[in-house]
Amino acid sequence: MSPAAFNTIATLVRARSGIVLGEDKGYMLDTRLSGILRENRLSGLDALAAKLQGVGAEPLARAVTEALTTNESSFFRDGKPFDHLRGVLPKLAAARSPGQRLRIWSAACSTGQEAYSVAMILSDLAAQLGGRPAEILGTDLSREVVARAQEGVFTQFEVQRGLPIQMLVKHFRQDGTRWQISPALRAMVRFEQGNLLDNHAGRGSFDVIFCRNVLIYFDAPTKRRVLEALADRLLPDGVLYLGGAETVLGITERLVPVTGERGPHVLRGRQGAAG
Repeated sequence: MSPAAFNTIATLVRARSGIVLGEDKGYMLDTRLSGILRENRLSGLDALAAKLQGVGAEPLARAVTEALTTNESSFFRDGKPFDHLRGVLPKLAAARSPGQRLRIWSAACSTGQEAYSVAMILSDLAAQLGGRPAEILGTDLSREVVARAQEGVFTQFEVQRGLPIQMLVKHFRQDGTRWQISPALRAMVRFEQGNLLDNHAGRGSFDVIFCRNVLIYFDAPTKRRVLEALADRLLPDGVLYLGGAETVLGITERLVPVTGERGPHVLRGRQGAAG
């Protein structure tokens, strides 16, 4: 692959997703784009780059971007954010008007494990929440992983990653080597294709937002853009969960660590949501 071809693909992916591909990521292009090369009968990445610059390249550009998006997820990943969520949800529910829904957004939701983990917690806390209705939205750039999340079907390997056995038995039905999420939990979650670089004003306001292990792929200006967009959607007393290695320090002043929480990954906004 020529430097010009790499630059074409990297520039396209950055513009469409915010993901920064360094020159050391050439191996990743070879691996992840091999299927696209076969499907389009292209001889290599130079030919792919040339076709991306041609007329009618939008479907191909979308496929390339999605193929280079990292989709890694597991149930109750990293543990601590979900422990914190168990404590904060009753407080948020108590602060809301009667009948007002709790709204939770799993941004960059991948195949849905994070959103369904939240649904399990809401199910466990139903009595403490006084029967308050809740809505969980999961969004991801990739159409393929959104479709998988909507199905709510997971492999034996996937349910063994972080999912306690009692929750597996309670909330899943086994079908051979695959596991189907229960209809009750499935009804609690809505999945959509969505780009973090989009305008999210139409999504309304949220009590809780998860956006974890995504910012690490962005440069500083893109991080700021995404974090401030999330701050616009976060209610004044709501919480935002980032990945353990992610921070807002030096990037935005719109979000601040929750008092008493060690580390920068549990945040509240300085300002209210845009509505």
